[in-house]
Amino acid sequence: MSIQISSKISNLYQEDFNLWLERMVDLLREGKLLEIDYPNLIEELESMGRSEKNALKSNLRILLMHLLKYQYQPQKRSNSWRYTISENRHRIADSLENSPSLRLFLADNFEQCYQGARRLASDETGLSLNMFPEDCPFLLDEVIDMNYLPD
Repeated sequence: MSIQISSKISNLYQEDFNLWLERMVDLLREGKLLEIDYPNLIEELESMGRSEKNALKSNLRILLMHLLKYQYQPQKRSNSWRYTISENRHRIADSLENSPSLRLFLADNFEQCYQGARRLASDETGLSLNMFPEDCPFLLDEVIDMNYLPD
């Protein structure tokens, strides 16, 4: 009987994700572990971790790009740039507050995100990629510091 229920639940995953998710939560709360759709549940949990990490990298890239623009185009500084810097810092801070272990991930991916930010800054400003230093001119702690702005 457990196999039939599991098959129905597995079909539910394809047909109505939200209902499937509610059912998984109910089954876990009720301790009905034999009825859990483990393959799809594992896939979703892994996907959540990837999504969180991808969002963190994206926020860092955008933040770094705006810090570069702020530093290398001082005549074009705007409230919009400061807002984007602040907003992405808040998103990063929220992620790190919810999952402090992601700070190591952030540090490990800092250089890769910086290289992406250089390209984005070059594309957006029309400035040569060589205008932006190959090595990041900011420290991670500066980048995520709510009060830091480059000169």
